[in-house]
Amino acid sequence: MPLVTRCAAEFLGTLWLVLGGCGSAVLAAIFLDGTGAINLGLGFLGVSLAFGLTVLTMAYAIGHISGCHLNPAVSFGLWAGGRFPSSELLPYIVAQVLGAIVAAGIVYLIALGQPGFAIDPSSGNPLATNGFGMHSPGNFSLFAAFLCEVVMTFFFVMIIMGATDTRAPAGLAPIAIGMALTLIHLISIPVTNTSVNPARSTGPALFVGGDVLGQLWLFWVAPILGALLAGWVYATLFEPRRDQATPVNKVV
Repeated sequence: MPLVTRCAAEFLGTLWLVLGGCGSAVLAAIFLDGTGAINLGLGFLGVSLAFGLTVLTMAYAIGHISGCHLNPAVSFGLWAGGRFPSSELLPYIVAQVLGAIVAAGIVYLIALGQPGFAIDPSSGNPLATNGFGMHSPGNFSLFAAFLCEVVMTFFFVMIIMGATDTRAPAGLAPIAIGMALTLIHLISIPVTNTSVNPARSTGPALFVGGDVLGQLWLFWVAPILGALLAGWVYATLFEPRRDQATPVNKVV
């Protein structure tokens, strides 16, 4: 498959991830009835499922085209694990970030259609941005946010490496990966609003600006660090040696 085709798939896939995940958080997480008395919104659980479903659906749609990374950290992790060439890292990451920016712009334009909507970087999580301190849903510290992002991304990439291993049951990887991302969000939305994905963090932050943009470095450094560690650990501990026979699990 030509690189440009695979990058186009990564662009559209990441657009879908940010549109579905951040869109649900901005447009549907809290939704009151006409009197403001009943919360009909998705809440944390709904937003977590939305992010997981975007990855699950896209993994089936474009996994056979680009591998469905949708995330610079995942690309780095697969590279560290020996499953992705370094020559394709930059094109993939550019495609992913551009897809996230376009998706954030779409969410922003839709949100503007609601009376009273305005971006205020000093309060809450405008456009589902990621952050620590005052920009964390639970006011978690920089250290807590950094540790959370490293650990969550580590396990996300470990699950991706394991689920896509040739010895794993065939055809079930998208389900495992999508559910893993759902669980990660259930754990970490209160801490950082959950990134584990530098592209997902970059798109909304560019529209919000201010302190949110100033905190963006953490959501590149921590996820990539966790992903690199996971790729190295899986390749070192769990990949079979080349001189050993590799049993393949088959689903009957």
